[in-house]
Amino acid sequence: MLTGVAALVADAPLTGAEIQASIGGDAFRLWKACFADPGLERRVVGRRYVRLDRQVDGYARLSPSILREFLTYTVIGLAGDPAIDARARELQDHITTVSRTKLALSRQIARSLGAEFARAGTEEDRYCVVVAGDIVYGMAHDVYRPERSTGSMVHGSDLDLVVIVEDDAAERLVPLLDEAIYGRKYQYLKHPAYNEEIDYVVKPFGKLLEQAAFDTFPHMVACKIYDESELLYGSEALFRRGKDALRERGVVDRLRAMEADAIVAREERVQLLLASDEMPGGDQRFHFFNDDEAPEFE
Repeated sequence: MLTGVAALVADAPLTGAEIQASIGGDAFRLWKACFADPGLERRVVGRRYVRLDRQVDGYARLSPSILREFLTYTVIGLAGDPAIDARARELQDHITTVSRTKLALSRQIARSLGAEFARAGTEEDRYCVVVAGDIVYGMAHDVYRPERSTGSMVHGSDLDLVVIVEDDAAERLVPLLDEAIYGRKYQYLKHPAYNEEIDYVVKPFGKLLEQAAFDTFPHMVACKIYDESELLYGSEALFRRGKDALRERGVVDRLRAMEADAIVAREERVQLLLASDEMPGGDQRFHFFNDDEAPEFE
């Protein structure tokens, strides 16, 4: 007789979150149970990518976290059940749709800024708006979660925007762009049709060059974000100059080396957790999930 998770997925494969919603209990023990049972198979969809975290040796870790990957991006079913692959494709299609929707919304916001500033006589070649984060990796999710500063519930992944401004226009444009995006941040956060969190920064090109020194943790984060970014609106030449600056200063090579280390460390953490009876507590819990996710998972 099938028991536990096996009995639950006998009729149809489920995601980790769906299993937890049905069974309840400790997420760490549930994750271990799904990995330890030889009668179960798992399919992980999407991809892993680097995030920088002060708590991690070498700063680089892979995202999604182990717990986020299990809950949101993993399908579990009985070993040999062909429905696992079908459900995994369905889940991948959903993630792709969410990512494209959030990318389209990010582009809509950027173009609305462009239209507003064009009416004010500002040339679009004086700045560029880029998007980074989950969206550019096609890994955006739509799981409702509390926004960090206000506690308001937001609709999954942030819209991570960076605006780069030509140095000779920065004194005039940086405060104007900041004010304009801040207004949209409030609008999209509070509007029930969106509940989207816009996380953004507006800075002169010279600031990006300073950050390309890659000599402090905040500088590393800024470089990592720009390295992964995609252009939404504005000057492609300015956007490319930023990318070239990171490459010429060796930043891109250093980020790729950090990624390679993070891949090795991820597998070590998985094995450590599988061998543990309980999830590490205190400042070691980042092995399973990160601080940004704590309000969701605790």
